[in-house]
Amino acid sequence: MATGHIPSYVTQADGSDFLLTFMFVFTVLVIVLIGVGYFTLHSIPEKIAHESNHPQFQLVGILALLALFTHNGLFWVAAILVAGFQFPDVAAPLRAIADAIRSLGNQRGDEPLPAEPTQTTAQREQ
Repeated sequence: MATGHIPSYVTQADGSDFLLTFMFVFTVLVIVLIGVGYFTLHSIPEKIAHESNHPQFQLVGILALLALFTHNGLFWVAAILVAGFQFPDVAAPLRAIADAIRSLGNQRGDEPLPAEPTQTTAQREQ
């Protein structure tokens, strides 16, 4: 007679527990969703660097992995900053200067040095 007013989440006489089953499924889903969100958050710097074809893409990836495994937010912030800003290419002007000097040397009409040493007269006689 008393079973009419008992709430549905109370364990039934056959041992089935609806509330326990629901909470188990809910907890597993929440853990999976938090994990997906966490990994998605940590991949944002790599996505930014990949979309802009960033020259320091590997550095951004390493910083993102360090942030993922160490749970240190500074690595993630550094990865975002490196992915967001492109550092100037210091080597390009130096290469341009070297190419200009090389082309000036060729314009003078100087004959290039031979690639292999010439034989001396003593070596030819042998």
